[in-house]
Amino acid sequence: MKIDLHCHSYYSKDGVSSPEKLIKTARDKNLDGIALTDHETTKGWEEAKKAAKKYGVFLILGQEQKTEKGDILGIFLKKEIKSKKFLEAVKEIKAQEGLIVLPHPFHPIEGFKDNVEKYLDLIDGIEVLNGRLPFSFFDKKAKIFAQKHNLAQVGGSDVHFHKGVGSVFTVAQATSLEEFKNAILNKKTEAFGKKSSFLYLIFPTLGKLGLKIK
Repeated sequence: MKIDLHCHSYYSKDGVSSPEKLIKTARDKNLDGIALTDHETTKGWEEAKKAAKKYGVFLILGQEQKTEKGDILGIFLKKEIKSKKFLEAVKEIKAQEGLIVLPHPFHPIEGFKDNVEKYLDLIDGIEVLNGRLPFSFFDKKAKIFAQKHNLAQVGGSDVHFHKGVGSVFTVAQATSLEEFKNAILNKKTEAFGKKSSFLYLIFPTLGKLGLKIK
């Protein structure tokens, strides 16, 4: 299975495209599914569920939460994460049997604000390939870190504009979301893809300015 594990819709303040646009694009690019990981909200989940059923793709319910230590991705969630404190947010995710991924952990601006090694027992995976943020050096550093510490390696487009869906994705030998989840837990995933067009870097700003595409 090929799933883009890091996607933002216009329910994120800096997102531009509807959940349906993201999911249709995933289908058109022959992905098996996406994780909808909007910033600090799950408001797009119901729309995304309908679109996933309509287009016949898998949907992982997720959320990207900003904490005092940096962003974390909660995936395979059942309800919204409320806390903005790292350890409390981790507890919320674990309590609902979700998985915790650190996105773009070594990026100098958007990266994790503490020594990741202190939290290895809490983390299920590391984003070793991010499609939005430029410069591959930081992705390579994340991959080396994941290999050193035996963490699952995942990738996502970090898309804020639907055309970027699938620029990066995670691959696992799976035929269901449960098997895909287990592949992450068993460190049997790989990240593939390439950086999105530099032109797409402007879309988070356009999203904040009110551009919305249904």
